[in-house]
Amino acid sequence: MAKAEPRAGWMEEIQSRLSSLPDRPRPVPGEELRRAGVLVPLFVRDAKLWILFTRRTESVEHHRGQISFPGGGEEPDDEDLYATAVRETEEELAIARSDVIALGSLTPIVTVTNFYVEPYVAAVPQPYVWKPAEAEIAEVIEAPLSSLMDPAIREAQPIPGREGTILFYHYGKHVIWGATARILAELLEALGGPPAR
Repeated sequence: MAKAEPRAGWMEEIQSRLSSLPDRPRPVPGEELRRAGVLVPLFVRDAKLWILFTRRTESVEHHRGQISFPGGGEEPDDEDLYATAVRETEEELAIARSDVIALGSLTPIVTVTNFYVEPYVAAVPQPYVWKPAEAEIAEVIEAPLSSLMDPAIREAQPIPGREGTILFYHYGKHVIWGATARILAELLEALGGPPAR
């Protein structure tokens, strides 16, 4: 199993790995797609590299009850989709924009719910107190990346009536799937895990 153990200079190493990811086809956002940005927050705790997810409430408009990365839809005042991701993260978890350290980006994706999503990987200092917005976030989920690299927790199922598969990661009582799993798979591949596709 691949390791995701941080050492001195871990942020620089992740920046380097993200910048050397192989080129993948990038979707072109059309007018029918809602533009969104998500943040993939990483942090070090107990000498291990961790990742943060949220579980959305049942009352939000999109992706009710699903595990996701913090983020959301673009607003007119957002400079770009990175600004969207950071703004939404601050709104959802009270992570100050000034505390977010950009490390790189992953391949944009288009979701079955007609979102064009740009994922941005970032470091968040520790210790940090997450303050989830009750209306949007039901739970904050922290996971060591080394656990998510275990091939035993990854599953791919065919999509009924379509080509391709849907990825699932089974982490404890949580099931990470859909767009979040696709983003996670590319990050894990960049850090030495199995190929994302």
